Amino acid sequence: MHRVISSAALQFARIRCGVFVGNSMTASTIRRLHDDGKDDKPQYPGFKTEYINKLEFLEPDINEGIPVYRVLNRDGKLLDESQDPKLDTDTLLKMYRSMTMLKSMDEIMYESQRQGRISFYMTNYGEEGTHIGSAAGLDDRDLVFGQYREAGVLMWRGFQLSEFMDQCYANVNDPAKGRQMPVHYGSKDLNYYTISSPLATQMPQASGAAYALKLSDDPDRCVICYFGEGAASEGDAHAALNFAATLDAPCIFFCRNNGYAISTPTSDQYRGDGIGARGPGYGMITVRVDGNDVFAVYNATKKARQIAVQESRPVLIEAMTYRVGHHSTSDDSSAYRSVDEVNYWQSADSPINRFRHYITNKGIWDSAKDKELKKTNKKQVMEAFTMAEKRLKPSPTHLFTDVYHDLPAHLQKQLNELKEHVKKYPQHYPLSSHEPFC
Repeated sequence: MHRVISSAALQFARIRCGVFVGNSMTASTIRRLHDDGKDDKPQYPGFKTEYINKLEFLEPDINEGIPVYRVLNRDGKLLDESQDPKLDTDTLLKMYRSMTMLKSMDEIMYESQRQGRISFYMTNYGEEGTHIGSAAGLDDRDLVFGQYREAGVLMWRGFQLSEFMDQCYANVNDPAKGRQMPVHYGSKDLNYYTISSPLATQMPQASGAAYALKLSDDPDRCVICYFGEGAASEGDAHAALNFAATLDAPCIFFCRNNGYAISTPTSDQYRGDGIGARGPGYGMITVRVDGNDVFAVYNATKKARQIAVQESRPVLIEAMTYRVGHHSTSDDSSAYRSVDEVNYWQSADSPINRFRHYITNKGIWDSAKDKELKKTNKKQVMEAFTMAEKRLKPSPTHLFTDVYHDLPAHLQKQLNELKEHVKKYPQHYPLSSHEPFC
């Protein structure tokens, strides 16, 4: 009869025989280190540290928090000239125009939802700096896994106003053919994975995609994964961060810490020093930045990308910002925070205002140009909005498409039954607003 040897017994046997084990040391080396009082250091494979002779617990409140990296003050002035990214005028103006266009789109789309013209919307008020700063610091070939509040990243990469509107209206030009919620954008051409509603599911997907890039023949790319501090409470967040760290996957985890997970403030979400403090626990390079400072976000993202691509390592960025708008059109934030709090962040520490001060101080912008830009933005958004609203809805046929290459018999039967039913009771269905059955 053969006797089964456990893995623990096998490891013990290897140590006894002086074979290399997990920490690449022989049994004789281990014994020598433990027997030598001068070199009496922990040799456990799970950690590297020092012994102490007095009982001490780590008190999280004693340690100072991770500092917040900032380049511009609230008046748009550089705090340290060496941190100036020295971007050209065209890039600076593209940043500002993108942030203001995003705000204009949000204003009109939010009102359209309130008028019942679309079913749902999520604004980006107050977080424009995290979108544009990070997007500008990436290569457009890098893969983006967004949560649901990163429309500015798509806008920076060239996603058109008409494409935003078509998706929110779920019309015939919507790539998802009306089978997604509004603001759940995606673009294969722009390397932006389609957003899904469940919280944090994009995080382990991003880790896997980054590992795939590492193994591919195209290593000069990375993945960026956006998530909120509320999503960091999900189990998927732990799995994603741990996988990326242990696999050395070139992934940037970008946390938008905007103060609230819907109605839950950060004080009720976690204890300790925010999300950034978790990075070292996973063995991950980490930085905390002022998310309302577009230059701080840009510099941090650009450097994080360099680390991810050149060193094939994940990086955690925690961008401290504030969600000025409601969580979505299904939320009323006045129920859990004061109007004065929102007004402060909207006026005193707006990323758009701060950056406008900078380009005005630089002499490439003024109030007349700003007024004209806002007028132009509104006109362009309204034109795209009007066109999207007029387009037909997709054919009901698409309830059955895009799952199988060839429609199986049971679905074909259901499709035929639907056609017969609608033909029999046309008065109950808005057929005139849809493409016809094909």
